[in-house]
Amino acid sequence: MLKGIPMETKKILLGITGSAAAFKGVMLASLLRKEGFEIDGVITPAALRFISETQLACVTGRPVYSSLFTTQPGDPVPHITLTDSIDLFAVVPATADFIGKSANGLADDLLSSAFLACEAPVIMAPSMNTRMWKNSATAANLETLACRGVMFAGPVMGPLACGSEGMGRLMEPVGILKLCLDVLSGRN
Repeated sequence: MLKGIPMETKKILLGITGSAAAFKGVMLASLLRKEGFEIDGVITPAALRFISETQLACVTGRPVYSSLFTTQPGDPVPHITLTDSIDLFAVVPATADFIGKSANGLADDLLSSAFLACEAPVIMAPSMNTRMWKNSATAANLETLACRGVMFAGPVMGPLACGSEGMGRLMEPVGILKLCLDVLSGRN
């Protein structure tokens, strides 16, 4: 048993989207692995501009997926197999684009397709500019997802990638880890 979490409950799918805070998704993967969880990683094409599959694979010790269309003959539908037996799906960071796609049922890449196929609890950690965060479309998308049971970690106030300061900064990985542990142990 791991901090009140049964050992059989230990598979997490971690999605990383294209944000300047993508490196914090890798940091969260490291923290989760230290807790004893098995982490499968999915990186969007935009996230590959900030981090590499190799970085995440080194931290998780597992293959990382970035394409909806796999060349692996044994797994022709990774968006289904990756979500088959997970206990938690975390998207860190979750951009406004990913949040919008998720709220509207769009599935044009591996991560958004996996989200639609997922039956496990979902945590999204938003990361975006303050103006994007305050936009009424973003607010409507967040409300839609919250009504469907998606939980949110942040965002928080602080310095943003554009040089300004405000709401929209990705919550620190330690805070996201705490929420993950709470969800997995049934405390949330």
